[in-house]
Amino acid sequence: MFLPNAMLKQLYTIGSLNVTDGGLRFSLKNRIKSALFHQIIDLSINNQSISKPQIKVAFDSQEPIPLDALERKQGIDFPLGSVLSVYVDGNFNSQPSVFDINITLNTKPFGDIKLSLKDKVSHGDKNDEEIPRNIHNDFEPEIIKTRQNYINEQTGFTPKQLFSSDVDLNSLSGNIEHFCGVAQIPVGIAGPIKVNGEHAKGEFLIPLATTEGTLVASYNRGMKLLNKSGGVKATVVNDAMQRAPVFVFDDARKAKEFGEWVTQHIQDIRHQAEATDPFVKLHDIEIYYSNKFTFLRFNFKTGDAGGQNMVGRATYVACGWILEQYKGVNNFFLESNMATDKKSSFINILNTRGKRVVAEVTIKASDLIDIMRVEPKLIAQHQRVASVGSFLAGVNNNGLHAANGITAMFIATGQDVANVSESSAGILYAEVNDDGDLYLSITLPSLIVATCGGGTGLGTQKECLQMLNCSGPGKALKFAEIVASVVLAGEISLASAISSLDWVTSHEELGRN
Repeated sequence: MFLPNAMLKQLYTIGSLNVTDGGLRFSLKNRIKSALFHQIIDLSINNQSISKPQIKVAFDSQEPIPLDALERKQGIDFPLGSVLSVYVDGNFNSQPSVFDINITLNTKPFGDIKLSLKDKVSHGDKNDEEIPRNIHNDFEPEIIKTRQNYINEQTGFTPKQLFSSDVDLNSLSGNIEHFCGVAQIPVGIAGPIKVNGEHAKGEFLIPLATTEGTLVASYNRGMKLLNKSGGVKATVVNDAMQRAPVFVFDDARKAKEFGEWVTQHIQDIRHQAEATDPFVKLHDIEIYYSNKFTFLRFNFKTGDAGGQNMVGRATYVACGWILEQYKGVNNFFLESNMATDKKSSFINILNTRGKRVVAEVTIKASDLIDIMRVEPKLIAQHQRVASVGSFLAGVNNNGLHAANGITAMFIATGQDVANVSESSAGILYAEVNDDGDLYLSITLPSLIVATCGGGTGLGTQKECLQMLNCSGPGKALKFAEIVASVVLAGEISLASAISSLDWVTSHEELGRN
């Protein structure tokens, strides 16, 4: 895998240089791809050659080891995101505050990496250290207790329930910083709901984490109706995750020429991007021009992970290769805001972000009247009228409350909840067929879900996914079909409540505390 020097230099953590009692310490962080670290071949500081016996290394919270011990181990795993700390014995107190560092590392698959850089000694800012933390293991009970005492000292208040948590502390690494306790959100169950999907087949009991009264009851009522109609037919019709870099040129003509070059070299770019992760597959690159800018929207498939970080890294490496090969780029930004992370957008409603899922059902008129006390033609008319209202308001969803069910499921199952801003986009359609029954469907064009990584491996979140048999690899498409089916149940329930004038009375009965 080719990596340009400009990208390799970012392995070094700027500001990590510290003068210690015994010498110097600085850090390298693997921001590219999991690798095997073999050896420090050469190191010089301010043109002073450092001998190997003067050097020790430590990975993350491990104890420093000398280079000869590293050599006997024949290399150590250097996972993505891990930190390699380099300790140098010697007296550097008389040296200038800015240091020239030249280091050569031997790694696999990157080979020899030569870094030449400058860094200023960090003396630490007291304000940055006010919240107690342990740089080696910030999830030890002792440091957590210290933080809890700090909260009491700063606020004069000691939370009881917040601090009383039964959680696997080791599982929290990578999910939270400055951990002090757990927020308790009630979880209710709705269903079961019958799903006739391509990936989700059968009946599923749905965990919903919410503090909104009537929400679980409303979804449960909708599921009861959909089950009477044989269940929900669900289909994932597309799958894509984006990163959208922008390249800046002297003028529009050069920007256009660059876009043409990208089209011609798509296979080479794909090879670079996919080398970063076995689960990342580059589908295509959309090219957009404006002013003297070329916007590239990389469209990836990311398996069972949400994928934002995966595609960021893959695009980062691909763009490094592009910058090395193509001369004439004035500037480059990895994200142009055109991928619209954590923001709803029409480009993703049209082109898909995450999973594009359709859930649909045909409901018999007799069942709708019996359970919801409303006729199909009234639901269909309300949907048409509400679509006009949605158009006038300029919203991202002509349905009623997709965000309710999605958010409740996201919290329960450890999804990135901020993705609700994109995932809640929806296209609702209703019609009365020739038999007088109601056809209803919802399209979720940008549903971002994961069954691996992120918060999906935490205790209660993993258990909620296990309730759905959606925990682990190979389950993301199944989970997406279940989420879309739940959203449809919520749509018909609320639409019925509004049309039959039960909406306010239901909230008065169930939603007041």
